[in-house]
Amino acid sequence: MKRIKKILLITPPYHSGVVESAGVWLNVGFVYIAGSLRAAGYDPVYYDAMSHWHNYEDIGKRIESERPDVVATTAFTAEIVDALKVLKLAKEINSNIITVIGNVHPTFCYEEMLKDGSTPVDYIVRGEGEETMVDLMNVLSSGGDLSRVRGIAYRDNGNIVATPARGFMKDLDALPLAWDLVDWPIYTYRTMENSRLAIVSSSRGCSQQCSFCSQQLFWERKWRGRSAENFVGELEFLRDTYGVNVVMISDETPTLNRKRWNRVLDLLIERNVGTKILMETRVDDILRDEDIMPKYKEAHIDHIYVGVEATTQETLDIFKKDIKVEQSKKALDLINEHGIVSETSFVLGMPDDTKEKIRDTVELAKFYNPDLAFFLAIAPWPYSEIYPMLKPYIEVWDYSKYNLVEPVVKPKEMTIDEVRKELGLASRNFYMDKLKNIERLTPRKREFMIKVTKLITTNSYLAEHMQGEMPEEVKRLIDSLMVKP
Repeated sequence: MKRIKKILLITPPYHSGVVESAGVWLNVGFVYIAGSLRAAGYDPVYYDAMSHWHNYEDIGKRIESERPDVVATTAFTAEIVDALKVLKLAKEINSNIITVIGNVHPTFCYEEMLKDGSTPVDYIVRGEGEETMVDLMNVLSSGGDLSRVRGIAYRDNGNIVATPARGFMKDLDALPLAWDLVDWPIYTYRTMENSRLAIVSSSRGCSQQCSFCSQQLFWERKWRGRSAENFVGELEFLRDTYGVNVVMISDETPTLNRKRWNRVLDLLIERNVGTKILMETRVDDILRDEDIMPKYKEAHIDHIYVGVEATTQETLDIFKKDIKVEQSKKALDLINEHGIVSETSFVLGMPDDTKEKIRDTVELAKFYNPDLAFFLAIAPWPYSEIYPMLKPYIEVWDYSKYNLVEPVVKPKEMTIDEVRKELGLASRNFYMDKLKNIERLTPRKREFMIKVTKLITTNSYLAEHMQGEMPEEVKRLIDSLMVKP
C-alpha cells in the first residue's frame, strides 16, 4: 500500500451572487483541514481555484503539476456540480488519484452521490472534517479497515457504506492552522482601500432551528466557542504576520455566549487590535446587547448582518426564526445608531408569494432601514426541514441554481421569470431609495454606501436586473465620491 503524502485541497470554481462583488473570500475550512493534515505528517496544498477565477483547464494544469496522491474538494448544494467536475478531472488526469469531498451537501446527500457506479467520488467526509480526514488518510495509507473510520461514506463492492457519525471536537483552541499556505495578496475587501481580508472562525454551531437552513442540521443544534484569548490572539497574529486588516467572522452566532463575547470585545479594545470586523448574528443577541453596543463600535465591529428573512410574522413562523417582526426593526436601529453598517436579507419566492406581497416586502425593507438589504430566492435544499413543503413547487432541478440568487421554486400565482424580475426590481428600488436619501447618512456611511452600491450594480448578478437610469444628481454624487484623492 502506497503511503499517502501530498493532498491537494481545491475550492470548486463556482461563482454567483452579491458576495463576490464585495470581496475575495478564502475558504477557512481548508485552512483548518490543512493544519490538521500537516500536523499528522501529510503535505497539504491549498488551491483556491474559485478565488483565482481559474477554469478547468487551469485546474487540470495545477493537478498535473502538483501530482497529488489525493484531491479533496468541498461543496454546499449550489457548488456540488462544479465540485464533482473537479474530482472527475482529477480521475481523468490520473485514475490512481484518491478523491474526497465534504461539507454540507455531501454530508446529507451521500447516497444520491454514490448510487451511480461511475461517480468520481471515492470517499465522502460527513460532518466536521479535521479528525475524520486525518483518520481516513491514515487508514488508506496503512491498508486498514475503512469501516473503523467514523464519519465517512463510500462504495464497497457496489454497496453504499456509511460509518457511524463522529462526535464534534470539544477543544477548538487546539486546532492547528495553516495560514502560511494562503495566497494572501488575492484576498481583499473591495470597499476598503489597501485591504487584506481573512475569514476566521470564532465558534462552530447553531442552536437555532430555522426551517430553510442547513446549519441546524449540520451542527445538530449544538454550539462551541473558542476562548476569547485564543480568538483575539489569532487576529493579532494575522495582523502582524500577514498584514490582515479586515476580518469576516464566519460563525452563524459568534455572540451566542454573552460572557464570552463580552470578553472578546474587551480584549479587542484593551489590546487595540484595530482590525475591522465583519460579522453576522441574531436579532435577539443584538437586543440583548443593547447596553454594550458602544463596545461593539470601540472594538472595530464595522459591519453586522442580522437575518430578518421576512416582514410578516406568518412567514417568520414558517421559517422558525423565533423572533417577532418588531424585534428586527429595533435591532437594525441599534446597529445604525452606533454607526455600524447594518445588513439583512429577505427570503422571497415562497409558494404563496405574489407580486404585490414582494413589493410590500420592499416597502417594509425601506422602513426597517438597513444600510444593505438583499432579496433572496428561497432555495429548496433537499435536506432542509422546509423541503417537503417546497418540493411540489420546484421547477428547476439543477443544483447549481440553488444559490439563493436564482429562483427555482414557482409560486402558485407567479412564473419563475416573474419572480426573477421582481427580485431584480426589489433590489433596484431599495438601493435607489437609499441613494435618494443618502444625505441623511453620516459621511462615513455615505461613502461606504456609494462604493458598495456601485459594486452591486456593476459587478454582481443584480447588474442585469437593476436596469434604468439613476437621477443625474445621484450619478454625480457617485462619481465624486468614487474619485480617488
